[in-house]
Amino acid sequence: MTEDQVSTSSSLSSLSSRRSYMGENDVVKHAITSLGKMKVFFSQNMLTDVTLVVGDRRIPAHRLVLSSASDYFAAMFTNNLREAVEQEVVLHNVDPDALSCLIEYCYTGTIELHENTAEVLLSTASLLQLHEVVRFCSGFMIHQLHPSNCIGIHLFAESQGCIELQKTAYNYIMENFTEVIHNQEFILLPSEELHELLLSDDINVPSEEIVFHSLITWLNHDVSNRKKHLGKLLGAVRLPLLAPQFIADHVEENSLLRSDRMCQDLIMEALKYHVLPERRSQLQTPRTKPRKSTVGALYIVGGMEYCKGTSSIEMYNFRTNVWTRVGAMNGRRLQFGAAVIDNKLFIVGGRDGLKTLNTVECYDPKTQTWSSMSSMSTHRHGLGVAVLEGPLYAVGGHDGWSYLNTVERWDPQTRQWSYVAPMNTQRSTAGVAVLNNRLYVVGGRDGSSCLRSVECFDPHTNKWTQCASMSKCRGGVGVGVINGYLFALGGHDAPAVNPSASRFQCVERYDPKTDVWTAVSPMSIGRDAIGVSVLGDKLFAIGGYDGQAYLNLVETYDPQTNEWSKVQHLATGRAGMCVVVIKSDL
Repeated sequence: MTEDQVSTSSSLSSLSSRRSYMGENDVVKHAITSLGKMKVFFSQNMLTDVTLVVGDRRIPAHRLVLSSASDYFAAMFTNNLREAVEQEVVLHNVDPDALSCLIEYCYTGTIELHENTAEVLLSTASLLQLHEVVRFCSGFMIHQLHPSNCIGIHLFAESQGCIELQKTAYNYIMENFTEVIHNQEFILLPSEELHELLLSDDINVPSEEIVFHSLITWLNHDVSNRKKHLGKLLGAVRLPLLAPQFIADHVEENSLLRSDRMCQDLIMEALKYHVLPERRSQLQTPRTKPRKSTVGALYIVGGMEYCKGTSSIEMYNFRTNVWTRVGAMNGRRLQFGAAVIDNKLFIVGGRDGLKTLNTVECYDPKTQTWSSMSSMSTHRHGLGVAVLEGPLYAVGGHDGWSYLNTVERWDPQTRQWSYVAPMNTQRSTAGVAVLNNRLYVVGGRDGSSCLRSVECFDPHTNKWTQCASMSKCRGGVGVGVINGYLFALGGHDAPAVNPSASRFQCVERYDPKTDVWTAVSPMSIGRDAIGVSVLGDKLFAIGGYDGQAYLNLVETYDPQTNEWSKVQHLATGRAGMCVVVIKSDL
């Protein structure tokens, strides 16, 4: 090999080792240019190899382009089907204008939508399996949702199998139900669709009365043809949750309902629920389960987080399963009590560090304002608070020096505090709840030990009565009342809160008829200082302390199934907070 040949070979070798690739922008430019040329060939009917025939419309196109954009055409042209070789392919049940628009999309990657064309384009794109177009049309229709069209969009999405659009439209109907029922789409609903709608727990209404009125409005639009469906449809209305006066004035007085046997049975069921409150645990049906929007909102107030006190107030929306921060207390308070009177939140006692308080503040969620109320006679932290037949009770606690058995009552009419009969036992961090017009005090600690004992107060005799004791001593116990039973949740067994204390996951249920405690399904984790409340037909156990950390866990207990389920957890771990329910005005 000559010197020149060696030099040339070396140069070629060097060039071959230095590879270069087109950049991303170059690739995009190439794709756009190629697609643009294909569009020119399409518009000039050049190199086309198939003609799509829809009605009297003929659209010449390229099999390769159609197959690369549409799985429907790919299956048609790449398999052993006759359409793969035919010059003309007839498409049935396809809108010509929509097809023409979508064939253009195959060449351009763009499409123009209008309110009056979105549905037909979506359904045609769904047939042709143009998934990006389906998503684009769905997004466009989501932005067009309105009380006047949301039912139609929901039914259309269901027929097309567009899950996201269907779910979004359904949620819109639920959220805006009070407006939707005044529109033509609702009045024209088929009975089966109306029945499915009225069954939903997610309807956003302030009261069940609105659901009943919506049914009557629908019925009155075409009584002769619709009255045969009345019994089934009325079964989707939660009649037992209507006020007795409303049942008497609006339900029983309706001549169509009176003449229907099934409706009469449903009315009787509702009246029994009201006149036999002691049997409500046996009268539970899907109609006695309140809708999520009618139960109000759960508020958690204060407590401990990040090893320090917090003044924040968070609200839980049962229907949306979302926690939202809505405000804060005026100042620091720990181990206080809280209750609701006339949809206002009362914060009672507690301590602001070392100092034990007797002050009371009232928060109005509507105006988000605080006001001071008359103070208790005794400074108390670790107290229990509850409302019984109007007045508010502050029970036991610690005054900074000793454990208390004294009880004070605040009268909303006179706005004054007065003492009632003291408890039999000094208690702090006890659970306090109202059941069958009695005030129950459960467990707690008396300084030397945690307590198993339970006692109840009768406001008419001003006397405390000893009840059956729990199976466990429980300080820092959480209590709640549902379906005529009192529940005791968690707690600890040490005279003071400390890491060595045993924290319980077990739950006990008290039956006032038999004066007996029974073990029920335990929570998922042992904890004390739990926030407990009832929302709808569920008992909520919120946060708490497990001996090592403040928990953000939220569990709900279903007394019908004796099972616990987890719902949306708190943003941060919290323990020792107060939990109340405030009814919402929509």
